Amino acid sequence: MSGIRAKDGTEGSGARGGGLLVAGTTSDAGKSVVTAGICRWLARKGVSVAPFKAQNMSLNSFVTREGAEIGRAQAMQAAAARVEPSALMNPVLLKPGSDRSSQVVLLGKPVGELSARGYFGGPGAPSPGERVSTGREALLGTVTECLEELRRTHDAVICEGAGSPAEINLRRTDIVNMGLARAAGLPVVVVGDIDRGGVFASFFGTTALLSAADQRHVAAYLVNKFRGDVSLLEPGLEMLRDLTGRPTVGVLPFAHGLGIDEEDGLRVSLRGAVRESVVAPPYGADVLRIAVAAVPLMSNFTDVDALAAEPGVIVRFVDRPEELADADLVVLPGTRGTVRALEWLRERGLADAIARRAAEGRPVLGVCGGFQALGERIEDEVESKAGTVAGLGLLPVRVRFAAEKTLARPVGEALGERVEGYEIHHGVAELLDGAEEPFLDGCRVGSVWGTHWHGSLESDGFRRAFLRRVAAAAGRAFVPAPDTRFGELREEQLDRLGDLIEEHADTDALLRLIEEGVPEGLPFVPPGVPGGTP
Repeated sequence: MSGIRAKDGTEGSGARGGGLLVAGTTSDAGKSVVTAGICRWLARKGVSVAPFKAQNMSLNSFVTREGAEIGRAQAMQAAAARVEPSALMNPVLLKPGSDRSSQVVLLGKPVGELSARGYFGGPGAPSPGERVSTGREALLGTVTECLEELRRTHDAVICEGAGSPAEINLRRTDIVNMGLARAAGLPVVVVGDIDRGGVFASFFGTTALLSAADQRHVAAYLVNKFRGDVSLLEPGLEMLRDLTGRPTVGVLPFAHGLGIDEEDGLRVSLRGAVRESVVAPPYGADVLRIAVAAVPLMSNFTDVDALAAEPGVIVRFVDRPEELADADLVVLPGTRGTVRALEWLRERGLADAIARRAAEGRPVLGVCGGFQALGERIEDEVESKAGTVAGLGLLPVRVRFAAEKTLARPVGEALGERVEGYEIHHGVAELLDGAEEPFLDGCRVGSVWGTHWHGSLESDGFRRAFLRRVAAAAGRAFVPAPDTRFGELREEQLDRLGDLIEEHADTDALLRLIEEGVPEGLPFVPPGVPGGTP
């Protein structure tokens, strides 16, 4: 099986690996999970496989070893494929700064800020000579070149779509769903979330809204998050095949507690959510309660996953000051809008509640934008263009926003333990007199800690040392478990995704699609798109 090749390629020099596009009837249908599951299943079979997403919209990002910023979901999928993440795997990343504009990251580097209309080629597009080229031909050429490079160096590439391929208002400029499928000759498997209801209508409607040329690439369906007896679903699957001429190649059961990196936290309400990847009693006599402020434009909220992986640690997202009362640690997470987050904290009364905590010696941790917010002053002519803004004044730090973004993979030491992390920020912190202890690239004053380093809590020894300090300051008889290995837990979760595919999907059918490409003779499902959208 390690010799998978597309039907137009042969083994040896210049061979071209097989490919598959995983699309979805909606956002959050399970595309990221299915893509990761297929990658892990193939990797376990000895196939050289890579993930790919042409265009991602997310504030949850990662820095590769070469210093490129990509969607964190693609980094997770690379881990599932057991390969090093690369900018080739996510050539276009959009990082929302508001409901109508995003920073455009091209091949791992920020190249400009655009409105949605500007990005998709409408009014507001950059004028000739500006740094960002958003023409469909230019971007499609870039993403297909990246995909082809991955196909030249891997046996298979599993691509993830975005949103729905039936977003007919955006089809003309699409480079991530059917536009990519047609440009690269990819077969498409459409994933539907049956837990939402209406999955048969979603499969049929998605297909019927596509042009005949697009429909020729839609090869199969896959049901996600099914609960109950599959035999009760089978008559519907048969009728769906009769209606569309396309098979369903799997019914994946609903799986609790997968604990994988999510693509985007903007589409769901985080208030009251609990992130747990294990369910276990505390190792010591007490639990530890952690409250994460659900700030606007929250980025890299996966930083707290490693905390939630600890037995006896309860993590929840909050947006009211009274919800901090029983918290042993308050976390101010990263954000793509530090000034906006400060305004939000003050409007909600959270800023005063956090200041009272600090005065009482109760623990607070700020990460990246949260670290900046804890400082004395912010000078921002880049992100918010708000000029000089007062911070919370809990750390002796002044922050100046630079035009160039810091993208790095630092390694260091804190609390006597080795720490690895990654940095993604425009803010440059100047540490002033008054810090009691250095803390990675930041500092500590009393029970308030701040750092720009994302991912630091995934370092097991450091995380345990930090939680011991938090428990002592909070007066909790909490003891970190000595054998929690976050990397191993993540590997177990990725194996669970591979198991879902191996045990509940038609893997022979998936292999045929990857190896042989788009099947011949797939029927047209009327009415298609009025006007013959290309």
